[in-house]
Amino acid sequence: MTSILFSILGIYIFILVGYVAKRQFKTQMDERTITLLSVYFLQVFLTIWGLLKRPIDTTLVMTPLIYLSVTLLALGLMFPLIKRLFSDPKERSIATVAALIGNTGNLGIPLGIALFGEASIAYTTVINLANVFFVYTVGVYFYSRGSFSVKNSLLNIVKLPVIWAAIFAIGLNLMGYVPSAGVEKTLMMGAYASMTIQLILFGIYLYDVKIKELSLRLTSWTIGVKFLLLPAIAFVIISMSTLPTLVKGILFMELMMPLAVSNVNLAALYECRPKDVTTQVFISSLLFLGIIFVMIKIIPYL
Repeated sequence: MTSILFSILGIYIFILVGYVAKRQFKTQMDERTITLLSVYFLQVFLTIWGLLKRPIDTTLVMTPLIYLSVTLLALGLMFPLIKRLFSDPKERSIATVAALIGNTGNLGIPLGIALFGEASIAYTTVINLANVFFVYTVGVYFYSRGSFSVKNSLLNIVKLPVIWAAIFAIGLNLMGYVPSAGVEKTLMMGAYASMTIQLILFGIYLYDVKIKELSLRLTSWTIGVKFLLLPAIAFVIISMSTLPTLVKGILFMELMMPLAVSNVNLAALYECRPKDVTTQVFISSLLFLGIIFVMIKIIPYL
């Protein structure tokens, strides 16, 4: 338990760095510029690095497919209700996709090591990559729909270099390419820079959050989907699968991850109430500090 807590708190330090930096330098800290740097450049390194970690095989393919199946099923179940509950386009966009984009990378990978050991790395990496595809397709579409037309929302997906970087990396992996030590180090530096920058960016946006402006309906919906609907669907589907016990536990853990900082990146990029999204991410991250111990108790029953 101690190692788990230290893993989480160690990650939260970088969020604190962003918060303190914004508080100290105010308008000198331009979050828009940092967002563009992260989304259009650094996350390319993270994607390629993850996709070249190990050869793609059947087990690794099944794991992200189940992750995406649970996510898409949750999206399908809640979509009809969202139109009735949320009239504002931007609020509707947040309600649709925010809870489905979990922190599978920055928090999921190190937490997987703490709970399941280094054997989890391959699985948490491919799950994170599935999440990356979801973020930069479904996530981009819905966040940009808050401010853009359907046509422009689809064009926003195509414009993102991380999609093309992922296709390129998958092609290299299937051809059997193994990066040299020098290339591996370069990719790893970019990947860790990407994760760190995202956490710092979260802290920067957190500085401007005002709890009194919190939308209780939106927050209740997001937290309910994240920690009630998703785990319930995940428990049923994962229990029915024939995956090894280790992989089942990793899958359930990743689906329980709090909202990802990627939500803030996309909300800021497409001007879809980034401060409201930051609040949702922050609240889910705080609640997760307690929910994680419930999750650990459930995993053996999968």
